[in-house]
Amino acid sequence: MAMPERTEPETETPRRVILIGGRKFALPQSRALRILVGTLLVAFGFFGFLPVIGFWMIPLGILVLSHDLPRARRFRRRIAVVWSRWRNRQTPD
Repeated sequence: MAMPERTEPETETPRRVILIGGRKFALPQSRALRILVGTLLVAFGFFGFLPVIGFWMIPLGILVLSHDLPRARRFRRRIAVVWSRWRNRQTPD
């Protein structure tokens, strides 16, 4: 009776992705790079009055930061709850 071969566990970490509008976007694997990207998105979002750079970058930056920072994760979740309550109130009965 032959013993089944042992396979080594994969050493590659799973790729982090964010889901926006049904599309998947890959995030950098490095935690420091994810934090840098999220911080830059939020910072440049405050210059939303300029062309190309817009206020849309702030929520996107918070979404990226929420993968690594608990404070950003709580803020994102709180906003999601408020948004869903507001939307439920807006729907006619």
